[in-house]
Amino acid sequence: MPKCIAIIPARGGSKRIPRKNIKDFAGKPLISYSIEVALKSNLFDKVIVTTDDEEIASIARKYGAEVPFLRPKKLSNDYVGTTEVIEHTVDFLKNEGIKFDYYCTIYATAPFLEEKYLIEGLKKLKESNAKNAFSCTSLPFPIQRTFKITEDNRCEMFTPEYYLTRSQDLIETYHDAGQFYWTKVKHKGINIMFSKDSIPIILPRYLVCDIDTPEDWERALIMYKVLNT
Repeated sequence: MPKCIAIIPARGGSKRIPRKNIKDFAGKPLISYSIEVALKSNLFDKVIVTTDDEEIASIARKYGAEVPFLRPKKLSNDYVGTTEVIEHTVDFLKNEGIKFDYYCTIYATAPFLEEKYLIEGLKKLKESNAKNAFSCTSLPFPIQRTFKITEDNRCEMFTPEYYLTRSQDLIETYHDAGQFYWTKVKHKGINIMFSKDSIPIILPRYLVCDIDTPEDWERALIMYKVLNT
């Protein structure tokens, strides 16, 4: 069996929703959902949370994750991307002599994450020559028919040539679901997730909600309560 590591990034300094990663969501800290599903899947030799925050670390340990270090300040500001944070964790584990074949980045803001999709992602990645497998979902409206609002408060289509095209004749489009990202350790070179090197694991739209703003939070709570009643 291949060795797999789950890595959950959880910074303490969220701005739009303060303390988002450990804020109570339907009775539990938000991060607990990701930790519990990762553990329940039985896919991982280790479930690791990378954080710069002692309180987050304590809560993560309470729910069964490991927190082998506190992330350095240079990797904890608003401008550091997830890729750098994950690479830091991977390098730490390798330096500790921990060997693994795959790692899965799981966001701390994924209360709709289901183990069967994690399992599907690893299975498809193992059976392929791809570098990644990640969660995505279809857009509910044709991207070719979208428009922007101009400075003078008028409308301007991005692709006006599709204005009269029937929606069923347009190519379906997808976006990142923001839940999980499987990666093969042995791959080399630049890793672009949304490319031919990646396998899409398509989720139903009712299991996808990006939680970045207070409005997102309320929508996610409504969705969660509907799905769990």
